[in-house]
Amino acid sequence: MTAEPTTDERPQAAPDRVRNITVRGVTARVSVRPGVGRHTEAPPLLLCNGIGLSLEGLQGFVDHLDPERGVVRFDVPGVGGSALPPLPYTIAGLSSWVTALMGRLGHRRFDVLGISWGGGLAQQLAVQSPRKVRRVVLVATGTGMLMVPASPKVLRIMSTPRRHRDPAYAREVAGTIYGGSMRTDPAHGASLLHAATRAGPKRGYYYQLLAMTGWSSTPFLGLLRQPTLVLGGDDDPIIPVANPRLQARLIPRARLHVYRGGHLDLITQAHQLAPVVDAFLDENETHG
Repeated sequence: MTAEPTTDERPQAAPDRVRNITVRGVTARVSVRPGVGRHTEAPPLLLCNGIGLSLEGLQGFVDHLDPERGVVRFDVPGVGGSALPPLPYTIAGLSSWVTALMGRLGHRRFDVLGISWGGGLAQQLAVQSPRKVRRVVLVATGTGMLMVPASPKVLRIMSTPRRHRDPAYAREVAGTIYGGSMRTDPAHGASLLHAATRAGPKRGYYYQLLAMTGWSSTPFLGLLRQPTLVLGGDDDPIIPVANPRLQARLIPRARLHVYRGGHLDLITQAHQLAPVVDAFLDENETHG
């Protein structure tokens, strides 16, 4: 038998290339980690972040992915280092823009992972660009307007970007809105929001909220044909676990993975969840 490689013997990830790209008049900050080795020609994984978070927010997850996998991250227009668009946008319009962005990067086909707000974008991408999106991973996300809602207290906290701008407030509310390990270590939640992320203008946050107004994926989830992995935490105050269960039932080729934890476990417990995502993305297409 061949011994498993140690951490030091594993392939090293190619360095991320961060640059600005203008697509349809909006300049976006984009990070690209090229695929290497067996992933050189494979579709990259596009990451769609949660509301108000810049591309650095998922760094902990990226660090635990297969280092040979290509990864694309971006700041939503008006968030982080991306320019504020001249007008608010719809989620369908943003999906079209993201597809154009991936085309500019030279990717005709890609996998997509969306967490929280970014999961709504991932669902829209899957139905709007079915020939471009190969596989879908939905993490701690819902179906929009038609879903089991969070409590009024959680929704009230989520209605403003204050937690992204005030570290003390972020520590105060982390356990309430994120659940899981944040209940016992709220300072960790605050550090995730403030250590490296860039908030961008307040208007960018409200544009993201507005984009989801009246939107729901429930009517079209039955049309998704991509193999889909749905991950949800059993202690997620923002996205009660009934929502990922519903998604997994409605999407024809979906499977459900419920983990013990909260809304941000993809980051805080990346060492456990990144291998689950890697295994799903690496499955033979014919068995998807």
